[in-house]
Amino acid sequence: MTTPAAETAGDVVLRLTDVVKTFPGVRALDGVQLEVRAGEVHCLLGQNGAGKSTLIKVLAGVHHADDGEIIWLGETFAPATPQAAMRAGIATIYQELDLVDDLSVAENAFLGHEEARFGFTRRRSAADKTREILARLGHAEISPRTKVHSLPAAGKQIVSMARALSHDAKLIVMDEPSAVLAHDEVANLFRIIRELTAQGIAVIYISHRLAEIREIGDRVTVLKDGRTTASNLPAKSTPTRELVGKMTGRSIEYVFPPRPARPEKPPILVVEGLTRHGEFVDASLTVAPGEIVGIAGLVGSGRSELLETIFGARRADAGTITMDGQRITGVGRAVKKGIGMAPEERKSQALLLDEPVYKNMTLSSFAGFARAGFTAARDERAAALKTADLLELRPRDVDRPARTLSGGNQQKVVVGRWLLDQTRLLLLDEPTRGVDVGARAELYQVIRGLADDGVGVLLVSSEVPEVLGLADRVLVMREGRIIHEAPADELDEDTVLDLVMAGSLLEGEPA
Repeated sequence: MTTPAAETAGDVVLRLTDVVKTFPGVRALDGVQLEVRAGEVHCLLGQNGAGKSTLIKVLAGVHHADDGEIIWLGETFAPATPQAAMRAGIATIYQELDLVDDLSVAENAFLGHEEARFGFTRRRSAADKTREILARLGHAEISPRTKVHSLPAAGKQIVSMARALSHDAKLIVMDEPSAVLAHDEVANLFRIIRELTAQGIAVIYISHRLAEIREIGDRVTVLKDGRTTASNLPAKSTPTRELVGKMTGRSIEYVFPPRPARPEKPPILVVEGLTRHGEFVDASLTVAPGEIVGIAGLVGSGRSELLETIFGARRADAGTITMDGQRITGVGRAVKKGIGMAPEERKSQALLLDEPVYKNMTLSSFAGFARAGFTAARDERAAALKTADLLELRPRDVDRPARTLSGGNQQKVVVGRWLLDQTRLLLLDEPTRGVDVGARAELYQVIRGLADDGVGVLLVSSEVPEVLGLADRVLVMREGRIIHEAPADELDEDTVLDLVMAGSLLEGEPA
């Protein structure tokens, strides 16, 4: 008697040929090739921004390909909705699990395709089937009636897998599934994946951790700037240098302003032993006036959380933050001491989209434009216009709603806000995310110009070339720790990628 895996092993279940997906100003997928076979773990590698997330959303029915061909189980495939992709047998487990915390395990497992009879939900049947699936996953101890919010991260991931199997999935896409798991939980995840593939189920596994890919993967496809740079490489034997090499190099030209010689000055910001449990540990760094310090690290490394804690938006569990020798203990204190921040999610965290540009620019210096309880709108506009000229805002209309500006000009508004407030230290989280190539170059000029005027800059970016090209000094973060520090001109892209990836050349993997 043959197993399901033996019956289907080697069959191509999914093939992508020249798949293209374009968003305004960005070609996210630019002719992607991918082949996935039944019963295999196919690993997808690529830097942040390489197109991995867009690709899996095309497969999941969230986005629709603009060109190219997708063949699923021998037929042309273009799911109109995520539900259609699920019904076809493709299930996606995102890094941010899309579970409903206040529903039970069984309700989450069958969410969107609840069992019903005569218009009534068959809860007992759903619970019984969920119990069978959980046993199949090796987690019979999880009760189908348990509320999801009471489960640990690993338990929630099991529920996401149970949802996938409730649809009779033939392909499960896992996006950074180990990011929130402890070491022993990762071992259990791998056990489950091996059992799924033994049943003939294909798995697309996305991870930055090369050690994991070597342990669980069969073949590897590498994406870079929306293109497939390598396909069907053997996961266990392909040299690390080759994998890293396929991930680096870019089709986009980064135009950085020259890095001037900078005389050493005492730091204005000193961070010592900063810790937030579960996010980052024992982080220490300094920023001097006129210095740009870049933090390179993967999503989940703790880099954004560190920036927000320095700004006072998160409370530290240990350590100190001082500006000019005085402790920073909250956002109010940070702003008073001259610290400004442009967060990663500018639309939801930094801008009042329906308010005019000038109102957004004067938001942090609002009190300075108040007269007898009223704001002096004329003065606000004049100050905003001056900043708009400095930043070359386009169009130069500070009365138009912020929503109507391009991504690059919206980012200029956020930076401009802090220019009006005489900021001495600017924290930038992903300053060029969603910004087109031309606007990037302009923002780089703005950031370097601020440094030339004596403003200290601490920036986080997913794009290693951006950190290396813009910063004077680079800190590398991995899994909540600052693991390396060096002048930017002493590092290259391969070295930084090697440092941020657990299971890299430095850790004895095949080279």
